[in-house]
Amino acid sequence: MKILVIGSGAREHAIVRSLLADPITESVDCAPGNAGIALQVPTHPIDVKNSSAITLLAQQLDVDLVVVGPEVPLAHGAADAVTAAGIACFGPLRDAAKLEASKSFAKEVMVAANVPTANSYTCENVSEVEKAMAEFGAPFVIKDDGLAAGKGVVVTNDKAAAIAHAKECFANQDAKVVVEEFLDGPEVSLFLLCDGKNVVPLQPAQDFKRIGNEDFGPNTGGMGAYSPLPWAQSDLTDVVVSRIGQPVVDYMNERGTPFSGVLFVGLAITSKGPKVIEFNARFGDPETQVVLARLKTPLASVLYSAATGKLNQLPPLEWSEDAAVTVVIASEKYPEAPVLGDVINGLDRANALENVSVLHAGTTDRDGEIVTAGGRVLSVTATGPDLKTARARAYEAVGQIGIRGAHFRTDIAQKASN
Repeated sequence: MKILVIGSGAREHAIVRSLLADPITESVDCAPGNAGIALQVPTHPIDVKNSSAITLLAQQLDVDLVVVGPEVPLAHGAADAVTAAGIACFGPLRDAAKLEASKSFAKEVMVAANVPTANSYTCENVSEVEKAMAEFGAPFVIKDDGLAAGKGVVVTNDKAAAIAHAKECFANQDAKVVVEEFLDGPEVSLFLLCDGKNVVPLQPAQDFKRIGNEDFGPNTGGMGAYSPLPWAQSDLTDVVVSRIGQPVVDYMNERGTPFSGVLFVGLAITSKGPKVIEFNARFGDPETQVVLARLKTPLASVLYSAATGKLNQLPPLEWSEDAAVTVVIASEKYPEAPVLGDVINGLDRANALENVSVLHAGTTDRDGEIVTAGGRVLSVTATGPDLKTARARAYEAVGQIGIRGAHFRTDIAQKASN
């Protein structure tokens, strides 16, 4: 099978690595990729918003499957264009990808499908935001309705900060703002593979969204993750499929916008059971890095089954008993104003360690040197027989890597591994 992966992050690097390990994979290409991905497969410069360019590249490469990593190309109709050209595509059509592209739409779907989630209001001006905040009280949860690369949500007890974020959302676009009640409880990320009708869950993970230890500071795209979750209820995936995943897929099918690809369910485990915080229409980053590190079933056949409506013919997925931990190394001044162009040292030393993979995100090749090219630079992923071992290996590898001014959290998976 020939496969084209769209995207340039550590998520895509993880997907590429897993696809290469599948015996049915003949070739993998990536567009646009990054410096780390380019060491493993051919990469192609491309504007991921340009669905025609993605389709043309897939045709030129004569691929059997296109795997769309990020949310932006999905929101711009990449899957629509690729599918219309007769090529299998793992990723939802644009109308279905609205589950991520519009939080107000996702709320409408959840209500219609009777899915447990936070009460919310969709607001079109600041006075409506203030009214909703007054009803729900602190902590205030303010969400940009549209795509914001994981940084469109503010959760704060500071009323002024909440209103300031709402004003920023309104100023950025002719937008809506979703105000929600705060859901208390640990958060879980669960990926559900979908083919329009059937749902197959992957293993749950937990990510760390805020920039600083103990969840201080602003939200980011994600600073680390781990899997499995020793503290989670044993039937969590079954509950999420039956109460959330299957009802949403059934409803989306009924309304004529079938959902195919991966439905990323962000959950809060509340005293009343799991409730949805958000949906994404693609694999999450950095959770993908740890989930795929534990998946034993070859990935290409799994994604192709989802893309071609045949998940019900797939044997049960097989999982490693090992744990996986990912630690994200970020550029100086990330997330506010990442400093780019700094040389990255020690990659070979880190990669040489036992059960360690250094997955690239914000990197590029500059005259033979790999340098920083984004806010989140690397996802250092390690596996081990338990979380404590996997965590120790990940941080040992992080210690081998040198980037001027870079920073990372030191508490990824700490509580879960004690």
